[in-house]
Amino acid sequence: MGDISKDIQSKFDSSKVKALINIIYTANWISSLQNDFFKPFGISPQQFNILRILRGAGKPLKVQTIKERMIERAPNATRLMDKLCDKSLISRLPCPGDRRVVHISITDKGLELLSQIDKDRKEDILENLTHEEAEQLSGLLDKIR
Repeated sequence: MGDISKDIQSKFDSSKVKALINIIYTANWISSLQNDFFKPFGISPQQFNILRILRGAGKPLKVQTIKERMIERAPNATRLMDKLCDKSLISRLPCPGDRRVVHISITDKGLELLSQIDKDRKEDILENLTHEEAEQLSGLLDKIR
């Protein structure tokens, strides 16, 4: 089992400082694991998030709506969508009533990619937690925010 004090060879002034450093360290560790997982699929975790949002919506969404629903509020969401569009994973649909508005739709190719990712994806990151511990962790993280 990991211990942040040993992992980064440091002592902390208080348990709150230790907890904050542990959250940041763990978030970076998870981010690194996610980047490695999605690399063979040719997408980033943020692009995966966009595809999941579109699949879950079941209908085309405005770019702004996608940005609002993203886990990581990426200022480069438009660029992420450009790359997904270049890979034919999403498509842009102009709004007939307002030329300034663009709707984004997931393509069949995008749905196929998500299906493949779902087959390969595991929840190993939290395997050491019980259901109750996962609930407690989620509650504590909510409380911090």
